[in-house]
Amino acid sequence: MKKCVVCIGSNYNRKESLAFARRKLMELFSPVCFSVEQETLPVNIKNRSLFSNQVAVFFSELKEEEVKVELRKIEEAAGRSFENNKKGIIVLDIDLLLFHHRILKPEDMKREYILKGIEEIMNSETYRML
Repeated sequence: MKKCVVCIGSNYNRKESLAFARRKLMELFSPVCFSVEQETLPVNIKNRSLFSNQVAVFFSELKEEEVKVELRKIEEAAGRSFENNKKGIIVLDIDLLLFHHRILKPEDMKREYILKGIEEIMNSETYRML
């Protein structure tokens, strides 16, 4: 089993989009441990709408590319599209940050809300039971 750390984010129907992502991640990778949602300012995007972000940790037998494909399917099912992205509307973004001890997005891993979310999960009773 390989450890996966993902960050879920949305700036459109934020609560509903993150709830949808949590349900889908649980269906695919249960058990999943989630941090609390955090509100953040947009980064590298013209739309100035606030984001809701959440970190999740799970374990999977899938290969890295297979996990990424499943995450993209969840994004698309939530309504993510090229057209919305161009407008700065991010219905749902799920980034695979870490896969089996390998950091895939080093810049993201420096963000305070991600570090805080990871720390929260690692210190949780739920994570210790995974």
